[in-house]
Amino acid sequence: MSAAYRRSGLAGQVVVVTGAARGVGESLARKLSARGARLALVGLEPDELRRVAGGLRTDVGCWTADVTDQEAMERVAHEARARFGRIDTVVANAGVAAGGPFDGCDFAVWRRVVEVNLIGSAVTGRAFLPALLDSRGYLLQIASFAAVAPAPMMTAYCASKAGAEAYAHGLRAEVGHRGVRVGVGYLSWTETDMVRGADENAVMREMRRRLPWPANRTYPLDPAVERLVAGIERRSAHVYAQGWLRGAQSVRAALPGLIAFGARREMRRFGPRLASARTPGLLGAGGAADAAGRRVSTEGH
Repeated sequence: MSAAYRRSGLAGQVVVVTGAARGVGESLARKLSARGARLALVGLEPDELRRVAGGLRTDVGCWTADVTDQEAMERVAHEARARFGRIDTVVANAGVAAGGPFDGCDFAVWRRVVEVNLIGSAVTGRAFLPALLDSRGYLLQIASFAAVAPAPMMTAYCASKAGAEAYAHGLRAEVGHRGVRVGVGYLSWTETDMVRGADENAVMREMRRRLPWPANRTYPLDPAVERLVAGIERRSAHVYAQGWLRGAQSVRAALPGLIAFGARREMRRFGPRLASARTPGLLGAGGAADAAGRRVSTEGH
C-alpha cells in the first residue's frame, strides 16, 4: 500500500457513488480512488461508467440503474455488498435540473427533477441503509445552495434539493444512535455539464451573472470535490464545496425574503424574454442520458 493510501482514512473503504458517469460523481470517483477507496459506481450510462472505471487505480465495480427504481437499487445494493463484502460510505450524488418559469413549464420535466433528486436520494438511502447499519457507515447526501436560497426559474431544482436536505437531516436524527453518520453536501454553481447546459440559454446565463457576488460565479470542479472528499473522510454532518457557503447558512432565514425582493426587479426586467428561458427538457449531457434511459425502459416494456 502506498504512502498516499496510508495517510487516508479511506484506504480500503468501500464507497458507493451514484451519478458517477460524469461531473461531480466522476471527479469523486477519481479522487476517492486516489485515496485508496474501493468503489461501486452507479449511473445510467454503462459505457461512461466503464470509461471512468478504466482510469481508476483501485478495485471498482459498475452498475447501471435508475436511482428512482427501488427494485433496481435494492439489486445494486445486494450485488455491491456481495462483490465487496461490505459498504462503508454511500454518496447520493445523482441529480438532474431544468430551468425556466414555472408558469407554462413541461410538468413532466418538473416532476422528473423532483423524482430523481428527492425520491431517488431516498430510494438510494433506503436500499443501502441495511449495509450501512452493519458497517456503522456514512451517507453523504449531495444537496445544493439551492436548498438554502430558493431562486426563481429553478423551482423544481430548489424544491428537490431542499427536500433532499430535509430528508437527510431527518435520517441523521433517526439512525445516529445506531452508529450511522449522515451528512449533507452543499455546492454552488460548479463547472459541470449541468451548469454548462443552463448557460446555453442566453436568458438563464444573463440572469445568473446578475446575481450578487459570490453567487454569480461558476466555481472549478476539482477544489469543490476535494472539499467533499475531505468531508467524507471526516464523516461530516455538513460539507461545503465552496467555503463561503458555510457563512450563508447563518443568514438562511433571511434569504427567501431577500431573494424575492430582488427578484421582483429582475423578473420585470426580463419579462418579455422569460418564455425563451424555458429549457427544453433536462439540462446537460446527464439530463439527456436520463431522458434516453427512460425511453429505453419504456420501449422495453
